[in-house]
Amino acid sequence: MSVVKRSVLALAMLATAPVFAAVTINIDPAKPGAVINKNIYGQFAEHLGTGIYGGLYVGPKSSIPNTKGWRNDVVGALKALHVPLVRWPGGCFADTYHWRDGIGPQDKRPSNVNGDGVDEINAVGTHEFFDLIDMLGADAYVNGNVGTGSVQEMSDWVEYMTADGGSPLARLRAQNGHDKPFKVAFFGIGNELWGCGGNLKPDYYANLYSNYENFLRAPDKSRPKMIASGGSGFDTAWTDVLSKELKRRTVGISVHQYTIPTGNWSVKGKDIGFKEDEWISTLANTLKMDQLIKDHVAVLDKHDPEKKIGLMVDEWGTWYDEAGARSALFQQNSLRDALVAALNFHIFHDHAERVPVTTIAQMVNVLQAMVLTDKEKMVLTPTYYTFQMYVPFQDARSLPLAIKDNTSYTLGATTIPGMSASAARAKDGKMYLALVNTDPHKAVDVAVDVAGAKVKGAAGKVLTSATMDAHNTFQNPQVIKPAPFSARAEGGKLSIKVPAKAVMVVALEE
Repeated sequence: MSVVKRSVLALAMLATAPVFAAVTINIDPAKPGAVINKNIYGQFAEHLGTGIYGGLYVGPKSSIPNTKGWRNDVVGALKALHVPLVRWPGGCFADTYHWRDGIGPQDKRPSNVNGDGVDEINAVGTHEFFDLIDMLGADAYVNGNVGTGSVQEMSDWVEYMTADGGSPLARLRAQNGHDKPFKVAFFGIGNELWGCGGNLKPDYYANLYSNYENFLRAPDKSRPKMIASGGSGFDTAWTDVLSKELKRRTVGISVHQYTIPTGNWSVKGKDIGFKEDEWISTLANTLKMDQLIKDHVAVLDKHDPEKKIGLMVDEWGTWYDEAGARSALFQQNSLRDALVAALNFHIFHDHAERVPVTTIAQMVNVLQAMVLTDKEKMVLTPTYYTFQMYVPFQDARSLPLAIKDNTSYTLGATTIPGMSASAARAKDGKMYLALVNTDPHKAVDVAVDVAGAKVKGAAGKVLTSATMDAHNTFQNPQVIKPAPFSARAEGGKLSIKVPAKAVMVVALEE
């Protein structure tokens, strides 16, 4: 019997076994909360390592099947995630990127060395990016160059992308093959201006932003929503200054927060082959996202009580020590990453009123990727499957949820909640419940109580495995993937057994 079949059989037995609920989840569908913006499931694609070239883009002459140079297998896999938003071209790369290098005939574009000392062939530029956007059916979040650019250069780029036919730059765009304006949903004015974007102070950047934003002119019908580059992690100084100074000039302030097992950027921790202490430390560190958002939202509420400015978490995810020299910032992706993704989703859902956009770093081959590639080979990661399981939460209406008698998971001096949960009413009318069991050893029985309704059952998928670092490889691409799950109510009560170290998403049958 195959490993996958044994896993499915074991999970089916768990679903039908008699259980005695230790944890109760109460959901009140009569008091819906904020809409969970689909854009919190956004993705980030930066010109790093093989994140673009080889991973996503191989060129139209490649023997790897492609459309306009974009890999058919990778694009097809990403389409199944209903990717709502893609941020490009960076990241730190954005503040060394000059957009004119990436337009016109590809064989006449200049090659150069980017800020990370890596050759950039500029085969993927504005037009190619929007080809990808069209294939995915996603919206575009373009990041402009403040660090080494100019107001004029950024103004010209926005005009090139958005202007109608009478503009000289619109005519140049048409000459390069795209008559109609591109649809740019969001435009970021710089990236990490506190660091790689220029080592600036927030007050200085606030003045720069105002100057840049004033000259980023576009027709009203195609003007992007402007995003300001904010601070890093728990540093709220940038949010404080920008939310006070940029009212009515920005729809959001970005913040970046990565999860590393050790808390030490010099020795971050292993991607696989780690011990349990790095399992719990990783989950404990990622749960800090909740307090981070609360800290920034408190500042926003002080200066922006009308809630016109969103907190855009446009870089997040796990960051481990590099796994060999295959490509820059490449790391393997395991079951632990799936739990990290799901726990962050629950936090973003809880703050849906203030967090309208997040983009995980990154789509392919870099950091917490959805997809890994090696030449013609492709493999889907546990993080990919988590995004796929949570698709029903895109634009769903969040529902108030309370966990009673929650378990806890402890190792050494660290203790975290055993169960995490989120509920929403999706656009298809169904009520969905997402569950995470952080304990790598113990299954948890959960009683589901929906106010004013008798739930008949639940059906969906569960992602788990026997080992904490279960991962898919090019040689064994289906070691870990979701398995079907279902449970029936007995005596009017629904109880779900959530396996150890698992992510589960189910639709409740009312």
